[in-house]
Amino acid sequence: MTIIKGETMVAEISQLDEKGSGQAVVWRENEKGNKKKLRLTIPQTLLWEKVRVTVDQPERRRRKAMPEEILEAHAERTAPQCPHFEKCGGCVWQHWEYQGQLKQKTDHVKHAIGTQGFAPELVLDTIGMDEPWRYRNKMEFTFAPDGTLGLHEQGNFRKIISLETCLIAGKEMVEAAMEVAGWAKTHQLTGYNKDLHEGLLRHLMVRQSFATGEIMLALFATEAPADHLKEAADDLVQRITQKFPQVKSLLWLENTDWADRTQSEKSHILAGRDFIYDEMDGYRFRLWFDTFFQTNPTQAQKLVDLAIEMGQPKKTEKMIDLFCGVGTFSLPFADRVGKLAGIEIVETSIESAKRNAKDNGIENTYFLARDARNGIDQVLESFGTPELLLLDPPRSGAGGKVMRKIGRAKPERIVYVSCNPDTFATDIKELEAFGYTLKVVQPVDLFPHTVHVECVAQLVRTEQ
Repeated sequence: MTIIKGETMVAEISQLDEKGSGQAVVWRENEKGNKKKLRLTIPQTLLWEKVRVTVDQPERRRRKAMPEEILEAHAERTAPQCPHFEKCGGCVWQHWEYQGQLKQKTDHVKHAIGTQGFAPELVLDTIGMDEPWRYRNKMEFTFAPDGTLGLHEQGNFRKIISLETCLIAGKEMVEAAMEVAGWAKTHQLTGYNKDLHEGLLRHLMVRQSFATGEIMLALFATEAPADHLKEAADDLVQRITQKFPQVKSLLWLENTDWADRTQSEKSHILAGRDFIYDEMDGYRFRLWFDTFFQTNPTQAQKLVDLAIEMGQPKKTEKMIDLFCGVGTFSLPFADRVGKLAGIEIVETSIESAKRNAKDNGIENTYFLARDARNGIDQVLESFGTPELLLLDPPRSGAGGKVMRKIGRAKPERIVYVSCNPDTFATDIKELEAFGYTLKVVQPVDLFPHTVHVECVAQLVRTEQ
């Protein structure tokens, strides 16, 4: 078959994939007159829209193409507010009215549990935000090899979009990031080249407490801020401390590893302390650069409220908080139960959880740094059977072995907080054999303009 490049065609979007991009099928005839199916991935489109695209190498079975013209638009299509939307990979649904996004997320959760045999009617409508902008309290920006600070281009991890603004991050966070970007340009500092493994500046992490206003700026670099870099580092301190008094932690973190992650081999405090204070549900937390904490505090509070409502904690009861992190759920539950045991594999998170409990005057907690599967056994042996168990696993889910351990432990009530409806559905399926009934699932939108959705579910042991 003759290879045709740059063929223009009309496609109709039939579904959205797991990344939020439109999917379409186009039938083409080859030079022999045979029909061939071409599957297209078309970002920034919505269901049933007809779009014109130009496809390179359409003789292949699967191709990605950007929409050149929307011929028939979805009724909920809207103009994106961010100037970076068409290129940036941070938000994928700014072209979709917010209520449409919420309905799609509800449908996603319903479909996920439906595939496992649960009634979709158990899923309530997704709880959205009154103002779905400026909701993130943490952002990670990347330096391009020329020292430009920005965000990754959609579908191209090696290209950085120069940052002008970010409408999902706090305004002061963006302003502080822009100051660092200007500082890097002034001193002509190079960014890290992922291919050559050379260059100075790698990432900038910005996090801010919406409750206390405190900001952390963490600069990841391949060298220490000494010798030839001392003058630049001193200038950074002067710029930030003069213009941003709310920055209580200014860090320079050394990272020479080839892996492209925000990790540190050695920390240098340029100004302030190595942590900031944050608050949730009236409890105070210390956040270090590597502390996991919910990135949308407004909606995270709703997760805590829902978990307490579904868990129905009592002062006479024992409770296990599995995948407890730094104690986001542990602390408010500890004030409502007799004893609480938290289990988390990350040792630094457990140390933070212990410190956070102490800072808040909570004395009925026990935190264990172990993996979930073995940690449950250890806690049950010394702690006894809990009436209530809460789990908040990573996107990969808890897994069948852990869920069966939970089932055999026989807590009366289980609250499952999930950031992935698909792994959540397969996990809770494991509990049916142990006599548990799914009562309700409440999706919550923590990440407007993205495909992600969280949910809180209640399961009750109805069979002995």
